[in-house]
Amino acid sequence: MRAAAPQSKMHEQFEDWRAGRALYKSVMRKISRQRRAALAEAVFERLAAVNPEPEGELQYVNPFTLLVAVVLSAQATDAGVNRVTKPLFAIADTPEKMTALGEERLAERIKTIGLYRAKARNIIALSRAIVEQHGGRTPKDRAALESLPGVGRKSANVVLNTAFGQPTVAVDTHVFRVANRLGIAPGTTPRAVEDELLRVIPVRFLRHAHHWLILHGRYVCKARKPLCGSCVLSDLCPYEPKAPAA
Repeated sequence: MRAAAPQSKMHEQFEDWRAGRALYKSVMRKISRQRRAALAEAVFERLAAVNPEPEGELQYVNPFTLLVAVVLSAQATDAGVNRVTKPLFAIADTPEKMTALGEERLAERIKTIGLYRAKARNIIALSRAIVEQHGGRTPKDRAALESLPGVGRKSANVVLNTAFGQPTVAVDTHVFRVANRLGIAPGTTPRAVEDELLRVIPVRFLRHAHHWLILHGRYVCKARKPLCGSCVLSDLCPYEPKAPAA
């Protein structure tokens, strides 16, 4: 009998999101939007007190290199992306230079990243599009960003927020999980969670909201073993059961 294959990261994320859907059904019956807004304010006040200026962990030098790093980060860790982008951005930090580098040489430089050939193809294509359609400048509006090869709504939100300071919320697996567990934005899809977060997060916290949620999900509110006992939000959070501190 063939041994079962190990679970992939994608499978783990699917299980995470399926758990989010189950949580949604129970939480929605208990918490009104007005209460969620009050809870969200309390949550972000605490996260801001602990980390007033949160930063994403992808390394970049300008809006274009942030866009490239975000495209590379799909199904990859930030640390793994940073290992390849540091030498890459030393020689190709503009769409013109990236286009000149070419798909084959780019692929060789990013081959430790998952799906590297498809990502190399998209990065060269989006670099060419930025040069030809946007005068070499990374666009600042959602429609233009999402029209670029390999760039979806989440990636556009990251660039709009981090590079251009716009109050967008990028919903990745961490944000999706934390928003559902806290009950501030229960939803069954990333877009549903994003829309609800934009409704309940106070304006003064929107600039850094998704960074706070990502970091909290990555290091505290983990998928399988959340560190509830050492969480600054533990007394605000309706998620059960609470895990002991590590």
